[in-house]
Amino acid sequence: QVQLVESGGGSVQPGGSLRLSCAASGSIASINYMGWHRQAPGKERELVAAITSGGSTNYADSVKGRFTISRDNAKNTVYLQMNNLKPEDTAVYYCNADVVLGGLYHVVNYWGEGTLVTVSQ
Repeated sequence: QVQLVESGGGSVQPGGSLRLSCAASGSIASINYMGWHRQAPGKERELVAAITSGGSTNYADSVKGRFTISRDNAKNTVYLQMNNLKPEDTAVYYCNADVVLGGLYHVVNYWGEGTLVTVSQ
């Protein structure tokens, strides 16, 4: 019913920047929370940044001041601007959203399939 499709991952040197995008499509009435999580090899998935429909944001301490989350409600899209990337930011980044389904008006949580970000020399 709903798909989240991430894009923008890739390889970058330390200090570089990347911008991730996640577009939601399908039977969507509205989207409440949208967020980015990441999972590094051998580690648990962790929240990186989140944003409400009203624009309130929160960030993991490890990315504060370097990453910025934003969203375009008209496009059902969330972005993650990542600056001053560090090797420890290497991970698969997943988009996550609480979607209010059109017609049913149930809230369902969806995940994207992930996009790989690699930070190395």
